[in-house]
Amino acid sequence: MAGGGSSNVEISYDQPLLLNSGSGFIEGVVDYRGEKVSNTNRYKFGGWRSASFIIGAEMGETVANYGIASNLINYLTGPLGQSTVSAAANVNVWAGVMWILPLFGAFVADSYLGRFRTVFFSSLIYVLGLGLITTSVVLPAHDCPNDTANNTPCSSASSFKVIFFFTSLYLVAVGKAGFKPCAEAFGADQFDGQNPEEAESKSSFFNWWYFGLCISSTFSLLILTYVQDNLNWGLGFGIPCISMSFAPVAFLLGRKTYRYSLKEDKQNPLLAIAQVFITAAKNWRITSSSDTTQLEEDSVIPHHNRVGVHQFKFLDKALIDTTSISMESRVNEKPCSIRQVEDAKVVLRLVPIWTTCLIYAVVVAQSTTFFTKQGSTMDRLIGSNIQIPPASLQALISLSIIFFMPIYDRVFVPFARNFTGEPNGITMLQRLGCGMFLSTLAMVVAAVVEKKRLQTAVDFGLIDLPKGTVPMSVWWLIPQYLLLGLTEVLTMVGLQEFFYDQVPDGLRSMGVSIYLSIFGVGNFVSGFLISVIEKVTSGCGRHSWFPDNLNRAHLDYFYWFLAGLSAVDLVAYLNFSSCYVYKRKASA
Repeated sequence: MAGGGSSNVEISYDQPLLLNSGSGFIEGVVDYRGEKVSNTNRYKFGGWRSASFIIGAEMGETVANYGIASNLINYLTGPLGQSTVSAAANVNVWAGVMWILPLFGAFVADSYLGRFRTVFFSSLIYVLGLGLITTSVVLPAHDCPNDTANNTPCSSASSFKVIFFFTSLYLVAVGKAGFKPCAEAFGADQFDGQNPEEAESKSSFFNWWYFGLCISSTFSLLILTYVQDNLNWGLGFGIPCISMSFAPVAFLLGRKTYRYSLKEDKQNPLLAIAQVFITAAKNWRITSSSDTTQLEEDSVIPHHNRVGVHQFKFLDKALIDTTSISMESRVNEKPCSIRQVEDAKVVLRLVPIWTTCLIYAVVVAQSTTFFTKQGSTMDRLIGSNIQIPPASLQALISLSIIFFMPIYDRVFVPFARNFTGEPNGITMLQRLGCGMFLSTLAMVVAAVVEKKRLQTAVDFGLIDLPKGTVPMSVWWLIPQYLLLGLTEVLTMVGLQEFFYDQVPDGLRSMGVSIYLSIFGVGNFVSGFLISVIEKVTSGCGRHSWFPDNLNRAHLDYFYWFLAGLSAVDLVAYLNFSSCYVYKRKASA
């Protein structure tokens, strides 16, 4: 760490050199030389030019991620010979780990390496993992010699091949843990939230960030899944490795244009917040003898942040100075600062929103598992000889986002702004709630369509012919995919912006990783629900809801179950969101 100018200023590892002092600078950022960025030079550093390099790197990562994740269940049930339930569970566990690990990656970035270095080094780990996956796929499996060339299930892939594959798969998760949250946070850092023009651009950044992701995912879902299903798994997994190799190159190309974060607090931001909870717990029996604490809050906390100062009053115990209290109290340590306590309250306010978004994540998890298996049983022919890979149906989600995102950003937001006065048209929490309602509707539609598919299988005598094609067009699945796409425009992008904006300023990467962890835990919850329902419904010689023969399954019951959970969850969300106090009034 290097310091200069002022003795209480510390430069984060996001930039290497010293800074210049002076006024008229963009607060909290420096350029690649470590010099403060002046307002007159703001357009030379940061902005959309810098963000475009980061979006380009992320698009390379998205091609790689979807190239592996979207068709993973078919690789597990095909070449690796796993059952549908086992494969779905493995996909859910891996996805859960992949989306929870960013909490660790963000901690490393915010506390030690900085976002720039974390993104770069994580991308190298990512490429290594993808290279090993490709190697594991092309390895000969003596128990199933043709498993790399087609999707015919094998009786048992070699143990070494399975271990090698899953080890490589989880190495990819480690690389993604540092890349995903830090790249997005670093991209948003290129815009100054205190500048009205750049503040609007920062909000649009999250929309266009996700728009770029959808273009990349569409390529993977349409092209790579076809290669994997019809040509070769080795090539199908090798292309994502090549794509990811371009990500660090694109990222480094913008190095001299970036704005780098300036860290002004020497204390680890996470440990500072943890200290508040620990100190408040130690002081819970102590009563302050004066109203000094409240006076300090009213005088120090800015007016626009003072709205939530009376929430979670038990944390104010951390402000009590116990150094003058009798040793009999067994507490004698320096009190926390007012800013620490307020940051802790900010984090605590996020917990109910995070919790009530979990069921939404469970719904989203079905698009890469049961939606894909559902489509594999239906008529996927286009014309007389072109058959759509079942995993490519997920491209409908991306295509709907590509269609709706510009409409939302360029039409709906300006239109709604005229009525609400909100800079973003509607508040972030309103945006999330609308998406959660549509996800509930998506599950209802999915249940109705699945009931129709099962009835068609019965009518045509296919109930005991799992390899047979149900004479029902796969296009029946379009509504549920399009609805999920629309929910992602609202909820997925809204979650990114919400958690980036609402966490304490020193935890931007952590904010993005908290959003990602929703989907990590959601995948674990999905896997847990599937396992429990499998055990409960498979007793007494009955078929479970999830047998390998989907014509005897009851995915419709499962979808109705998720629709009910989503409806209850939405009610809870509306209750908590109505009481939420935004960190900044301008963000509300």
